[in-house]
Amino acid sequence: MLKFLSPKTSSTVRFWNITRLAVNCPTTSLPTIVMPNGPASTSTFSWHIARATNGLFANRRSLHFSSRIYNADLPQHSAISLPALSPTMQKGTIVSWKKKEGDKLAEGDLLCEIETDKAIMGYETPEEGYLAKIALPEGSKDVPIGKLLCIIVPEKGDIGAFANFVASEGNQAQAAHTQPKTRAAEPLRASRLPKSPIPTPDSAASAHQAASPKPQQGRVAATPYARKLAAEKGITLAVIAGSGPGGRILAADVSKAPKDVPTTAGTAKVAVAGASVVDVQLSESKKAMAQEASDSKISIPHYYLSSVIHLDEILRMKDQINKFLPKGTKEGNEISLQDFIVKASAVACTRIPAANSFFMDTFIRQNNNVDISIVLNTADGSVVHPVLFDAHLKGLAAINNEINAMKARAEEGAFSPQETEGGTFAISYMGEYASVHNFSAIIIPPQSCHLAVGHPEKRLIPDGDKEYRVSTAINVTLSCDHRVVDGAVGAQWLKHFKDLLEKPYSMLL
Repeated sequence: MLKFLSPKTSSTVRFWNITRLAVNCPTTSLPTIVMPNGPASTSTFSWHIARATNGLFANRRSLHFSSRIYNADLPQHSAISLPALSPTMQKGTIVSWKKKEGDKLAEGDLLCEIETDKAIMGYETPEEGYLAKIALPEGSKDVPIGKLLCIIVPEKGDIGAFANFVASEGNQAQAAHTQPKTRAAEPLRASRLPKSPIPTPDSAASAHQAASPKPQQGRVAATPYARKLAAEKGITLAVIAGSGPGGRILAADVSKAPKDVPTTAGTAKVAVAGASVVDVQLSESKKAMAQEASDSKISIPHYYLSSVIHLDEILRMKDQINKFLPKGTKEGNEISLQDFIVKASAVACTRIPAANSFFMDTFIRQNNNVDISIVLNTADGSVVHPVLFDAHLKGLAAINNEINAMKARAEEGAFSPQETEGGTFAISYMGEYASVHNFSAIIIPPQSCHLAVGHPEKRLIPDGDKEYRVSTAINVTLSCDHRVVDGAVGAQWLKHFKDLLEKPYSMLL
Protein backbone atom coordinates (compact mmCIF):
# COMPACT_ATOMS: atom_id res chain seq x y z
CA MET A 1 0.00 0.00 0.00
CA LEU A 2 1.27 3.46 -0.89
CA LYS A 3 0.21 6.48 1.14
CA PHE A 4 -0.59 9.70 -0.75
CA LEU A 5 -0.46 13.07 1.02
CA SER A 6 -1.83 16.18 -0.63
CA PRO A 7 -0.39 19.64 0.10
CA LYS A 8 -3.99 20.89 0.10
CA THR A 9 -5.65 19.43 3.19
CA SER A 10 -9.31 18.46 2.97
CA SER A 11 -11.84 16.33 4.81
CA THR A 12 -10.99 13.37 2.60
CA VAL A 13 -7.70 11.47 2.84
CA ARG A 14 -7.04 8.63 0.39
CA PHE A 15 -4.93 5.51 0.72
CA TRP A 16 -4.43 3.63 -2.53
CA ASN A 17 -4.16 -0.14 -2.65
CA ILE A 18 -1.81 -1.16 -5.44
CA THR A 19 -1.52 -4.71 -6.68
CA ARG A 20 1.49 -5.66 -8.78
CA LEU A 21 0.38 -8.10 -11.49
CA ALA A 22 3.51 -8.55 -13.56
CA VAL A 23 6.24 -9.15 -10.96
CA ASN A 24 6.54 -10.14 -7.32
CA CYS A 25 7.12 -7.00 -5.30
CA PRO A 26 9.74 -7.45 -2.54
CA THR A 27 8.69 -6.60 1.00
CA THR A 28 10.10 -3.15 1.67
CA SER A 29 9.12 -0.11 3.66
CA LEU A 30 6.19 1.61 1.99
CA PRO A 31 7.04 4.99 0.47
CA THR A 32 4.96 8.07 1.12
CA ILE A 33 4.15 10.01 -2.05
CA VAL A 34 3.40 13.72 -1.80
CA MET A 35 1.08 14.76 -4.61
CA PRO A 36 1.32 18.23 -6.21
CA ASN A 37 -1.38 20.88 -6.08
CA GLY A 38 -4.21 20.57 -8.57
CA PRO A 39 -6.33 17.69 -9.82
CA ALA A 40 -4.64 14.27 -9.96
CA SER A 41 -5.41 11.80 -12.71
CA THR A 42 -4.52 8.10 -12.89
CA SER A 43 -1.55 8.97 -15.12
CA THR A 44 -0.37 11.50 -12.52
CA PHE A 45 -0.53 8.82 -9.85
CA SER A 46 1.35 6.43 -12.13
CA TRP A 47 4.14 8.97 -12.69
CA HIS A 48 4.63 9.61 -8.97
CA ILE A 49 4.44 5.90 -8.16
CA ALA A 50 7.12 5.16 -10.76
CA ARG A 51 9.35 7.87 -9.31
CA ALA A 52 8.87 6.81 -5.67
CA THR A 53 9.45 3.12 -6.37
CA ASN A 54 12.43 3.61 -8.71
CA GLY A 55 10.41 2.44 -11.70
CA LEU A 56 9.04 -0.74 -10.14
CA PHE A 57 5.49 0.35 -10.91
CA ALA A 58 6.30 2.27 -14.09
CA ASN A 59 3.71 0.47 -16.22
CA ARG A 60 0.19 1.63 -15.37
CA ARG A 61 -1.22 -1.59 -16.85
CA SER A 62 0.32 -3.45 -13.89
CA LEU A 63 -1.55 -1.35 -11.33
CA HIS A 64 -4.97 -1.70 -9.77
CA PHE A 65 -6.32 1.33 -7.93
CA SER A 66 -9.03 1.29 -5.25
CA SER A 67 -9.56 4.30 -3.03
CA ARG A 68 -10.18 3.96 0.69
CA ILE A 69 -12.16 7.05 1.66
CA TYR A 70 -12.59 8.66 5.06
CA ASN A 71 -14.97 11.53 5.74
CA ALA A 72 -17.37 12.75 8.37
CA ASP A 73 -20.55 11.70 6.56
CA LEU A 74 -19.84 8.05 5.81
CA PRO A 75 -18.01 5.25 7.60
CA GLN A 76 -14.67 3.97 6.31
CA HIS A 77 -15.13 2.33 2.92
CA SER A 78 -13.37 1.49 -0.34
CA ALA A 79 -14.70 2.76 -3.67
CA ILE A 80 -13.93 0.14 -6.34
CA SER A 81 -13.82 1.53 -9.87
CA LEU A 82 -14.27 -0.36 -13.13
CA PRO A 83 -10.78 -1.68 -13.97
CA ALA A 84 -9.05 -2.03 -17.34
CA LEU A 85 -8.97 -5.80 -17.80
CA SER A 86 -7.17 -5.61 -21.14
CA PRO A 87 -4.59 -3.18 -22.54
CA THR A 88 -7.06 -1.89 -25.15
CA MET A 89 -10.18 -1.79 -22.97
CA GLN A 90 -11.88 1.60 -22.85
CA LYS A 91 -15.40 0.54 -21.82
CA GLY A 92 -17.00 -2.55 -20.34
CA THR A 93 -20.35 -4.26 -19.81
CA ILE A 94 -21.40 -5.75 -16.47
CA VAL A 95 -22.49 -9.27 -17.46
CA SER A 96 -23.35 -10.64 -14.02
CA TRP A 97 -22.74 -10.15 -10.31
CA LYS A 98 -21.53 -13.18 -8.35
CA LYS A 99 -22.03 -11.43 -5.01
CA LYS A 100 -25.02 -9.46 -3.75
CA GLU A 101 -25.22 -6.46 -1.45
CA GLY A 102 -24.54 -7.50 2.13
CA ASP A 103 -22.36 -10.50 1.22
CA LYS A 104 -19.10 -11.07 3.04
CA LEU A 105 -16.09 -10.85 0.72
CA ALA A 106 -12.71 -12.52 0.94
CA GLU A 107 -9.81 -11.24 -1.13
CA GLY A 108 -9.76 -13.19 -4.39
CA ASP A 109 -13.49 -14.06 -4.42
CA LEU A 110 -15.16 -13.80 -7.83
CA LEU A 111 -17.05 -10.52 -7.57
CA CYS A 112 -18.58 -10.09 -11.01
CA GLU A 113 -18.19 -10.87 -14.72
CA ILE A 114 -17.21 -8.03 -17.05
CA GLU A 115 -17.29 -8.12 -20.84
CA THR A 116 -14.25 -6.35 -22.27
CA ASP A 117 -13.36 -5.69 -25.90
CA LYS A 118 -11.70 -9.13 -25.91
CA ALA A 119 -13.75 -11.54 -23.81
CA ILE A 120 -15.93 -12.02 -20.73
CA MET A 121 -13.63 -12.01 -17.72
CA GLY A 122 -14.18 -12.61 -14.04
CA TYR A 123 -13.18 -9.76 -11.71
CA GLU A 124 -11.90 -10.80 -8.29
CA THR A 125 -12.53 -8.97 -5.04
CA PRO A 126 -9.50 -6.69 -4.44
CA GLU A 127 -9.85 -6.72 -0.63
CA GLU A 128 -11.84 -8.39 2.13
CA GLY A 129 -14.90 -6.86 3.74
CA TYR A 130 -18.60 -6.60 2.93
CA LEU A 131 -20.29 -5.56 -0.33
CA ALA A 132 -22.22 -2.48 0.78
CA LYS A 133 -23.37 -1.07 -2.56
CA ILE A 134 -23.49 -2.15 -6.19
CA ALA A 135 -23.22 1.04 -8.24
CA LEU A 136 -23.40 -0.61 -11.68
CA PRO A 137 -26.24 -3.13 -11.95
CA GLU A 138 -26.11 -6.25 -14.08
CA GLY A 139 -26.51 -5.39 -17.76
CA SER A 140 -24.92 -1.91 -17.56
CA LYS A 141 -23.32 -1.34 -20.96
CA ASP A 142 -20.55 0.86 -22.35
CA VAL A 143 -19.34 1.79 -18.88
CA PRO A 144 -16.10 3.83 -19.07
CA ILE A 145 -13.03 2.71 -17.15
CA GLY A 146 -12.78 4.37 -13.76
CA LYS A 147 -16.50 4.67 -13.12
CA LEU A 148 -17.62 3.54 -9.66
CA LEU A 149 -18.34 -0.20 -9.67
CA CYS A 150 -19.17 -0.91 -6.02
CA ILE A 151 -18.52 0.02 -2.40
CA ILE A 152 -16.79 -2.32 0.07
CA VAL A 153 -16.82 -1.71 3.84
CA PRO A 154 -14.67 -3.45 6.47
CA GLU A 155 -17.49 -3.89 9.03
CA LYS A 156 -20.90 -5.49 8.51
CA GLY A 157 -22.57 -2.82 10.63
CA ASP A 158 -21.53 -0.13 8.13
CA ILE A 159 -23.57 -1.60 5.25
CA GLY A 160 -26.76 0.27 6.18
CA ALA A 161 -25.06 3.65 5.83
CA PHE A 162 -24.91 3.10 2.06
CA ALA A 163 -28.55 2.11 1.52
CA ASN A 164 -29.30 5.45 -0.17
CA PHE A 165 -25.79 6.09 -1.42
CA VAL A 166 -25.64 7.92 -4.77
CA ALA A 167 -22.35 8.15 -6.65
CA SER A 168 -21.04 11.60 -7.52
CA GLU A 169 -17.89 13.33 -8.69
CA GLY A 170 -16.92 13.74 -5.05
CA ASN A 171 -16.54 9.98 -4.65
CA GLN A 172 -14.96 9.46 -8.05
CA ALA A 173 -18.02 8.37 -10.02
CA GLN A 174 -20.93 9.53 -12.07
CA ALA A 175 -24.61 8.70 -11.39
CA ALA A 176 -24.92 5.21 -9.97
CA HIS A 177 -27.85 3.72 -11.84
CA THR A 178 -27.49 4.66 -15.51
CA GLN A 179 -29.59 2.83 -18.04
CA PRO A 180 -27.79 0.98 -20.84
CA LYS A 181 -27.36 3.16 -23.88
CA THR A 182 -29.32 2.26 -27.01
CA ARG A 183 -28.65 3.46 -30.49
CA ALA A 184 -31.53 5.07 -32.30
CA ALA A 185 -32.42 3.73 -35.71
CA GLU A 186 -31.17 5.79 -38.65
CA PRO A 187 -33.99 7.88 -40.18
CA LEU A 188 -35.24 6.80 -43.59
CA ARG A 189 -34.46 9.02 -46.54
CA ALA A 190 -37.42 10.94 -47.96
CA SER A 191 -37.47 8.76 -51.08
CA ARG A 192 -37.72 5.63 -48.93
CA LEU A 193 -40.52 6.82 -46.63
CA PRO A 194 -43.44 4.35 -46.59
CA LYS A 195 -46.78 5.57 -47.90
CA SER A 196 -48.64 3.92 -45.03
CA PRO A 197 -48.25 5.26 -41.49
CA ILE A 198 -45.28 4.04 -39.49
CA PRO A 199 -46.47 1.52 -36.88
CA THR A 200 -46.66 2.62 -33.26
CA PRO A 201 -44.60 0.79 -30.63
CA ASP A 202 -47.72 -1.21 -29.66
CA SER A 203 -48.39 -2.35 -33.20
CA ALA A 204 -44.69 -3.08 -33.76
CA ALA A 205 -44.68 -5.23 -30.65
CA SER A 206 -47.74 -7.09 -31.92
CA ALA A 207 -46.09 -7.72 -35.27
CA HIS A 208 -42.95 -8.85 -33.48
CA GLN A 209 -44.96 -11.21 -31.31
CA ALA A 210 -46.61 -12.72 -34.38
CA ALA A 211 -43.17 -13.48 -35.85
CA SER A 212 -41.80 -15.22 -32.78
CA PRO A 213 -38.44 -16.93 -33.30
CA LYS A 214 -38.21 -20.70 -33.20
CA PRO A 215 -37.15 -21.90 -29.72
CA GLN A 216 -33.50 -22.90 -29.42
CA GLN A 217 -32.69 -26.60 -29.24
CA GLY A 218 -30.53 -28.11 -26.48
CA ARG A 219 -29.08 -26.27 -23.51
CA VAL A 220 -29.46 -22.52 -23.69
CA ALA A 221 -26.39 -20.41 -22.85
CA ALA A 222 -27.32 -17.96 -20.09
CA THR A 223 -25.79 -16.40 -17.00
CA PRO A 224 -26.84 -17.87 -13.62
CA TYR A 225 -28.64 -14.68 -12.67
CA ALA A 226 -30.48 -14.63 -16.03
CA ARG A 227 -31.74 -18.17 -15.33
CA LYS A 228 -32.90 -17.17 -11.86
CA LEU A 229 -34.65 -14.05 -13.18
CA ALA A 230 -36.34 -16.01 -15.97
CA ALA A 231 -37.63 -18.58 -13.49
CA GLU A 232 -39.05 -15.85 -11.27
CA LYS A 233 -40.82 -14.18 -14.22
CA GLY A 234 -41.98 -17.43 -15.79
CA ILE A 235 -40.14 -16.74 -19.04
CA THR A 236 -38.79 -19.52 -21.24
CA LEU A 237 -35.11 -18.90 -21.96
CA ALA A 238 -35.27 -20.86 -25.21
CA VAL A 239 -37.28 -18.10 -26.92
CA ILE A 240 -34.99 -15.24 -25.87
CA ALA A 241 -32.11 -14.14 -28.10
CA GLY A 242 -29.12 -13.23 -25.97
CA SER A 243 -26.99 -10.14 -26.48
CA GLY A 244 -23.88 -11.63 -24.88
CA PRO A 245 -20.95 -13.26 -26.71
CA GLY A 246 -22.05 -16.33 -28.64
CA GLY A 247 -25.70 -15.42 -28.04
CA ARG A 248 -25.38 -15.84 -24.28
CA ILE A 249 -28.50 -14.59 -22.51
CA LEU A 250 -27.88 -11.84 -19.97
CA ALA A 251 -30.11 -10.66 -17.14
CA ALA A 252 -30.83 -7.49 -19.12
CA ASP A 253 -32.28 -9.61 -21.95
CA VAL A 254 -34.66 -11.34 -19.53
CA SER A 255 -35.72 -8.04 -17.97
CA LYS A 256 -36.80 -6.72 -21.37
CA ALA A 257 -38.81 -9.83 -22.26
CA PRO A 258 -42.59 -9.82 -21.60
CA LYS A 259 -43.87 -12.99 -19.91
CA ASP A 260 -44.09 -15.91 -22.37
CA VAL A 261 -43.42 -13.54 -25.26
CA PRO A 262 -40.13 -14.00 -27.11
CA THR A 263 -38.12 -10.82 -27.48
CA THR A 264 -34.60 -10.12 -28.59
CA ALA A 265 -31.99 -7.80 -27.14
CA GLY A 266 -29.27 -8.75 -29.59
CA THR A 267 -31.62 -8.81 -32.62
CA ALA A 268 -34.32 -6.16 -32.82
CA LYS A 269 -36.82 -6.59 -35.65
CA VAL A 270 -38.27 -3.35 -36.93
CA ALA A 271 -41.73 -3.50 -38.51
CA VAL A 272 -41.72 -0.85 -41.23
CA ALA A 273 -44.10 -0.98 -44.18
CA GLY A 274 -42.28 -1.53 -47.45
CA ALA A 275 -39.03 -2.61 -45.78
CA SER A 276 -37.74 -5.78 -44.16
CA VAL A 277 -34.70 -5.24 -41.96
CA VAL A 278 -33.02 -6.76 -38.94
CA ASP A 279 -30.84 -4.61 -36.67
CA VAL A 280 -28.14 -6.72 -35.01
CA GLN A 281 -26.59 -5.25 -31.88
CA LEU A 282 -22.80 -5.47 -31.75
CA SER A 283 -21.10 -7.26 -28.87
CA GLU A 284 -18.11 -5.60 -27.21
CA SER A 285 -15.72 -7.90 -29.06
CA LYS A 286 -17.29 -7.06 -32.42
CA LYS A 287 -17.13 -3.35 -31.66
CA ALA A 288 -13.45 -3.71 -30.84
CA MET A 289 -12.81 -5.73 -34.00
CA ALA A 290 -14.59 -3.13 -36.15
CA GLN A 291 -12.61 -0.30 -34.55
CA GLU A 292 -9.31 -2.14 -34.92
CA ALA A 293 -9.94 -2.91 -38.59
CA SER A 294 -10.99 0.68 -39.35
CA ASP A 295 -8.00 2.16 -37.54
CA SER A 296 -5.64 -0.21 -39.34
CA LYS A 297 -6.92 0.58 -42.84
CA ILE A 298 -6.96 4.32 -42.13
CA SER A 299 -3.58 4.66 -40.42
CA ILE A 300 -1.44 1.93 -42.03
CA PRO A 301 -0.33 2.24 -45.69
CA HIS A 302 -0.99 -1.33 -46.82
CA TYR A 303 0.51 -2.89 -49.91
CA TYR A 304 0.17 -6.49 -51.07
CA LEU A 305 2.47 -9.12 -52.56
CA SER A 306 1.10 -12.38 -53.98
CA SER A 307 2.69 -15.67 -54.95
CA VAL A 308 1.75 -19.18 -56.07
CA ILE A 309 3.39 -21.95 -54.05
CA HIS A 310 3.52 -25.59 -55.15
CA LEU A 311 3.00 -28.05 -52.32
CA ASP A 312 3.87 -31.46 -53.81
CA GLU A 313 7.08 -31.91 -51.79
CA ILE A 314 5.66 -30.71 -48.50
CA LEU A 315 2.53 -32.85 -48.83
CA ARG A 316 4.71 -35.92 -49.34
CA MET A 317 6.79 -34.92 -46.32
CA LYS A 318 3.61 -34.41 -44.27
CA ASP A 319 2.37 -37.91 -45.11
CA GLN A 320 5.73 -39.41 -44.14
CA ILE A 321 5.80 -37.57 -40.80
CA ASN A 322 2.25 -38.65 -39.93
CA LYS A 323 3.30 -42.29 -40.35
CA PHE A 324 5.52 -41.87 -37.29
CA LEU A 325 2.66 -40.69 -35.10
CA PRO A 326 1.36 -43.17 -32.49
CA LYS A 327 -1.29 -45.57 -33.75
CA GLY A 328 -4.80 -44.45 -32.96
CA THR A 329 -4.02 -40.75 -33.37
CA LYS A 330 -7.34 -39.04 -34.01
CA GLU A 331 -8.00 -37.38 -37.33
CA GLY A 332 -7.39 -33.66 -36.87
CA ASN A 333 -4.45 -34.25 -34.54
CA GLU A 334 -2.20 -35.25 -37.39
CA ILE A 335 0.36 -32.77 -38.71
CA SER A 336 -1.44 -30.47 -41.17
CA LEU A 337 -0.50 -28.09 -43.95
CA GLN A 338 -1.34 -25.17 -41.64
CA ASP A 339 1.34 -26.35 -39.20
CA PHE A 340 3.96 -26.24 -41.95
CA ILE A 341 2.78 -22.77 -43.00
CA VAL A 342 3.15 -21.46 -39.44
CA LYS A 343 6.61 -23.00 -39.08
CA ALA A 344 7.79 -21.71 -42.47
CA SER A 345 6.50 -18.22 -41.62
CA ALA A 346 8.40 -18.23 -38.33
CA VAL A 347 11.64 -19.34 -40.01
CA ALA A 348 11.23 -16.70 -42.74
CA CYS A 349 10.76 -14.03 -40.06
CA THR A 350 14.08 -14.98 -38.46
CA ARG A 351 15.75 -14.50 -41.84
CA ILE A 352 13.98 -11.21 -42.66
CA PRO A 353 13.60 -9.45 -39.26
CA ALA A 354 11.87 -6.41 -40.78
CA ALA A 355 8.75 -8.52 -41.33
CA ASN A 356 8.72 -9.29 -37.61
CA SER A 357 8.77 -5.66 -36.50
CA PHE A 358 6.53 -3.04 -34.89
CA PHE A 359 5.97 0.53 -36.05
CA MET A 360 6.28 2.65 -32.88
CA ASP A 361 5.62 6.15 -34.33
CA THR A 362 9.16 7.47 -33.81
CA PHE A 363 11.11 4.24 -34.26
CA ILE A 364 10.84 0.66 -35.54
CA ARG A 365 11.14 -2.19 -33.05
CA GLN A 366 12.54 -5.47 -34.37
CA ASN A 367 11.38 -8.44 -32.31
CA ASN A 368 13.79 -11.27 -31.58
CA ASN A 369 11.01 -13.74 -30.80
CA VAL A 370 8.51 -14.76 -33.47
CA ASP A 371 5.06 -14.78 -31.85
CA ILE A 372 2.42 -15.54 -34.47
CA SER A 373 -1.20 -14.37 -34.22
CA ILE A 374 -3.46 -17.16 -35.52
CA VAL A 375 -6.67 -15.57 -36.81
CA LEU A 376 -9.76 -17.66 -35.98
CA ASN A 377 -13.53 -17.26 -36.14
CA THR A 378 -15.70 -17.59 -33.03
CA ALA A 379 -19.18 -19.06 -32.70
CA ASP A 380 -20.84 -15.61 -32.75
CA GLY A 381 -19.05 -14.55 -35.94
CA SER A 382 -16.37 -12.48 -34.25
CA VAL A 383 -12.67 -12.84 -34.98
CA VAL A 384 -9.99 -13.59 -32.40
CA HIS A 385 -6.25 -13.87 -32.91
CA PRO A 386 -4.64 -15.87 -30.08
CA VAL A 387 -0.86 -15.84 -30.14
CA LEU A 388 1.37 -18.86 -30.68
CA PHE A 389 4.42 -17.67 -28.77
CA ASP A 390 7.99 -18.58 -29.79
CA ALA A 391 6.84 -20.28 -32.99
CA HIS A 392 10.41 -20.21 -34.32
CA LEU A 393 11.53 -22.49 -31.48
CA LYS A 394 8.72 -25.04 -31.68
CA GLY A 395 8.42 -28.22 -33.68
CA LEU A 396 5.51 -29.23 -35.89
CA ALA A 397 3.90 -31.41 -33.21
CA ALA A 398 3.92 -28.60 -30.63
CA ILE A 399 2.52 -26.13 -33.18
CA ASN A 400 -0.21 -28.62 -34.13
CA ASN A 401 -1.24 -29.17 -30.50
CA GLU A 402 -1.46 -25.45 -29.76
CA ILE A 403 -3.45 -24.60 -32.89
CA ASN A 404 -5.94 -27.41 -32.24
CA ALA A 405 -6.40 -26.17 -28.68
CA MET A 406 -6.92 -22.61 -29.96
CA LYS A 407 -9.60 -23.76 -32.43
CA ALA A 408 -11.48 -25.60 -29.70
CA ARG A 409 -11.42 -22.58 -27.40
CA ALA A 410 -12.39 -20.20 -30.21
CA GLU A 411 -15.80 -21.87 -30.31
CA GLU A 412 -16.38 -20.53 -26.80
CA GLY A 413 -14.51 -17.25 -27.28
CA ALA A 414 -12.59 -18.09 -24.10
CA PHE A 415 -9.33 -16.18 -24.50
CA SER A 416 -7.79 -13.80 -22.00
CA PRO A 417 -6.14 -10.55 -23.18
CA GLN A 418 -2.73 -12.03 -22.37
CA GLU A 419 -3.39 -14.77 -24.93
CA THR A 420 -4.42 -12.43 -27.75
CA GLU A 421 -1.92 -9.59 -27.27
CA GLY A 422 1.76 -9.48 -28.18
CA GLY A 423 1.79 -11.13 -31.61
CA THR A 424 4.60 -10.02 -33.93
CA PHE A 425 3.30 -11.55 -37.20
CA ALA A 426 -0.18 -12.74 -38.24
CA ILE A 427 -1.56 -15.58 -40.38
CA SER A 428 -5.10 -15.97 -41.73
CA TYR A 429 -5.61 -19.47 -43.11
CA MET A 430 -8.67 -20.29 -45.24
CA GLY A 431 -7.51 -23.66 -46.49
CA GLU A 432 -10.72 -25.18 -45.12
CA TYR A 433 -12.88 -23.15 -47.53
CA ALA A 434 -12.73 -24.68 -51.01
CA SER A 435 -14.28 -21.62 -52.64
CA VAL A 436 -11.57 -19.22 -51.39
CA HIS A 437 -8.53 -19.23 -53.66
CA ASN A 438 -6.97 -15.94 -52.63
CA PHE A 439 -7.68 -12.95 -50.41
CA SER A 440 -5.86 -10.18 -48.56
CA ALA A 441 -5.82 -9.57 -44.81
CA ILE A 442 -5.80 -6.42 -42.67
CA ILE A 443 -2.66 -5.79 -40.62
CA ILE A 444 -3.06 -6.01 -36.83
CA PRO A 445 -1.34 -2.96 -35.26
CA PRO A 446 1.46 -2.57 -34.30
CA GLN A 447 2.47 -5.54 -36.47
CA SER A 448 3.86 -4.96 -39.94
CA CYS A 449 2.81 -8.06 -41.89
CA HIS A 450 -0.20 -10.35 -42.23
CA LEU A 451 -0.11 -13.48 -44.40
CA ALA A 452 -3.33 -14.65 -46.10
CA VAL A 453 -3.42 -18.27 -47.32
CA GLY A 454 -6.09 -19.66 -49.63
CA HIS A 455 -7.39 -23.16 -50.33
CA PRO A 456 -5.03 -25.65 -52.07
CA GLU A 457 -6.08 -26.64 -55.59
CA LYS A 458 -4.76 -28.90 -58.31
CA ARG A 459 -3.31 -27.24 -61.42
CA LEU A 460 -1.70 -28.28 -64.67
CA ILE A 461 1.86 -26.99 -64.94
CA PRO A 462 4.50 -27.46 -67.68
CA ASP A 463 6.80 -30.46 -67.19
CA GLY A 464 9.50 -30.36 -69.81
CA ASP A 465 9.13 -28.97 -73.30
CA LYS A 466 5.95 -30.80 -74.31
CA GLU A 467 4.58 -32.48 -71.20
CA TYR A 468 2.34 -31.33 -68.35
CA ARG A 469 1.77 -32.63 -64.85
CA VAL A 470 -0.74 -32.04 -62.05
CA SER A 471 0.51 -30.05 -59.06
CA THR A 472 -1.20 -28.96 -55.83
CA ALA A 473 -0.72 -25.24 -55.26
CA ILE A 474 -1.94 -22.40 -53.07
CA ASN A 475 -2.17 -18.65 -53.50
CA VAL A 476 -0.72 -16.55 -50.69
CA THR A 477 -0.89 -12.78 -50.21
CA LEU A 478 1.38 -10.87 -47.85
CA SER A 479 -0.03 -7.57 -46.53
CA CYS A 480 2.80 -5.21 -45.53
CA ASP A 481 3.09 -1.87 -43.74
CA HIS A 482 5.06 0.30 -46.17
CA ARG A 483 6.43 2.39 -43.30
CA VAL A 484 8.33 -0.65 -42.01
CA VAL A 485 8.67 -3.17 -44.83
CA ASP A 486 9.77 -1.83 -48.20
CA GLY A 487 8.58 -3.59 -51.33
CA ALA A 488 11.90 -5.33 -51.97
CA VAL A 489 12.10 -6.51 -48.35
CA GLY A 490 8.57 -7.91 -48.52
CA ALA A 491 9.49 -9.72 -51.73
CA GLN A 492 12.55 -11.24 -50.03
CA TRP A 493 10.40 -12.56 -47.17
CA LEU A 494 7.93 -14.07 -49.64
CA LYS A 495 10.77 -15.74 -51.56
CA HIS A 496 12.13 -17.32 -48.36
CA PHE A 497 8.65 -18.50 -47.41
CA LYS A 498 8.05 -19.99 -50.87
CA ASP A 499 11.42 -21.78 -50.87
CA LEU A 500 10.78 -23.23 -47.40
CA LEU A 501 7.46 -24.74 -48.47
CA GLU A 502 8.58 -25.95 -51.90
CA LYS A 503 11.84 -27.35 -50.45
CA PRO A 504 10.68 -28.27 -46.93
CA TYR A 505 13.90 -30.02 -45.88
CA SER A 506 15.60 -26.61 -45.95
CA MET A 507 13.67 -25.80 -42.75
CA LEU A 508 15.95 -28.26 -40.99
CA LEU A 509 19.05 -26.19 -41.75
